[in-house]
Amino acid sequence: MNNPSNPDGLTHIDRDGNARMVDIGAKSQSQRLAVASGRIRMSDTSLAAIRAGNAPKGDVLGTARIAGIMAAKKTAELIPLCHPLALDSIALDFAYEQDAIRATASASLTGKTGVEMEAITAATIALVTIYDMAKALDKGMVIEDVRLIEKRGGKSGIWRAKDAS
Repeated sequence: MNNPSNPDGLTHIDRDGNARMVDIGAKSQSQRLAVASGRIRMSDTSLAAIRAGNAPKGDVLGTARIAGIMAAKKTAELIPLCHPLALDSIALDFAYEQDAIRATASASLTGKTGVEMEAITAATIALVTIYDMAKALDKGMVIEDVRLIEKRGGKSGIWRAKDAS
C-alpha cells in the first residue's frame, strides 16, 4: 500500500521521516496465513536428552510450543509498528534433524493485514525457549535459518520461498 503522505512511498515513514503505523482501515479483509521456520543446532547428547524427555528442566518441546504461541499473540507488543491482531490460529510443529531441532510456526486469521511477523515471532521464541530449557546440557547451541517460508492472502496473494519444499 502506498503512503500518500510520503513521496518516496515508504509505508512506515511519514513525510518528515518519522515512524508511523500504517493505516489499514480501508483495506479489505481476507483469509491470511503465514508459515515461518528456524532451527537450533546442538550436540548429540542434548538432542538425545530432549528426544528422550530427559532434559533437566522437563518437557522442552511442550514448553517451547506454549512459549511460541504466547509470543505470537504478543507480537504487536514486541515489534513497535505491528498491528495488534486477533489470530484465528497459531500452531507450532517440531522436527528432529541430524544435528538440530526445527521449529515451524503457522499463523492465520481473517483480517486486513498479514501474519508474517506473528509466525516469525512464534518460531523464534520457540527456538529461544528450547535454548533456555536445554542450556544446562549445551551452552553452544546455535539458532539459525529463521525465515518466512510462505504467506497467503492480501493484495500480494501467495508467496513461497524458492527453496521451500
